[in-house]
Amino acid sequence: MLFRSETVTFYDATAAAPIDYLVVAGGGGGGAQLAGSGIPGGGGGAGGYYASNSNFLLGTAYTVTVGGGGAVGSPGRGANGSSSVFSSVTTAGGGGGAAAPNYNGAAGGSGGGGGYTSPGGPGNVPSLTPSQGNAGGLDSTGGSGYGSGGGGGAGASGGNGGSPMTGGNGGAGRASSVSGVSVTYAGGGGGASYALPGSPYGLPGTGGTGGSGGGGTGGAGAATNGTNGTANLGGGGGGGGSQNYPSTYGTGGSGGSGVVILSMPSTYAAYFSSGVTASISTASGNTIYTV
Repeated sequence: MLFRSETVTFYDATAAAPIDYLVVAGGGGGGAQLAGSGIPGGGGGAGGYYASNSNFLLGTAYTVTVGGGGAVGSPGRGANGSSSVFSSVTTAGGGGGAAAPNYNGAAGGSGGGGGYTSPGGPGNVPSLTPSQGNAGGLDSTGGSGYGSGGGGGAGASGGNGGSPMTGGNGGAGRASSVSGVSVTYAGGGGGASYALPGSPYGLPGTGGTGGSGGGGTGGAGAATNGTNGTANLGGGGGGGGSQNYPSTYGTGGSGGSGVVILSMPSTYAAYFSSGVTASISTASGNTIYTV
């Protein structure tokens, strides 16, 4: 889902504007089991993360697009998040978390977590240098009382699910101070756990924790939902928990929307196309535009 798209133009008396920028795509949605499959949902991968600086020509319009988060798996694999764009830089949406019959996590900026012994999706797809993200984790057991993999984050791969009843943690995000304070973005969603009825598996499982940077938490067995990734951080959604006999499952969490942040000396100004809402702040002699 496209969240926001517009253009920005820079003005001042000199030939080029020195700009620090951060581009984060939307996070992937967490997965949720199909009825009767008994496969807990994998965590959604974080949106791709890219930070750099460069000089930009004055009086030239540059594209700015902010990607939305991927939809929840309810049931099924979570949807990938949408790309974010600034000028020639495009970061990819996070991969959706796995669910039957798509046991592999989806590829993306960071990959979604896998289920039922299947791998998590690869990250940094398509390739950027430096890397925009990491792979999702997998369900390392596939036996009774297992958990699915966590989604990858910008700073680390997603954790593997395991037994008994433990979802993999979402991969950690990466910190940026482009806004004037240090904020962590693009954390992976936690994988969900599975619970069999009766002792000991009737007890609640443990959903994987979301990665730092807005990753959602995975559901803890039975009909527990994954939580949403955090908006404007590009976090992946948590996977939905599951149980068989009787078959119950929770929904995955949706991915968090991305963000584009531009920081430039306050002697420069940025003008956005009509209808755009950009928050403006100042720090250390710079003006900061958050879209």
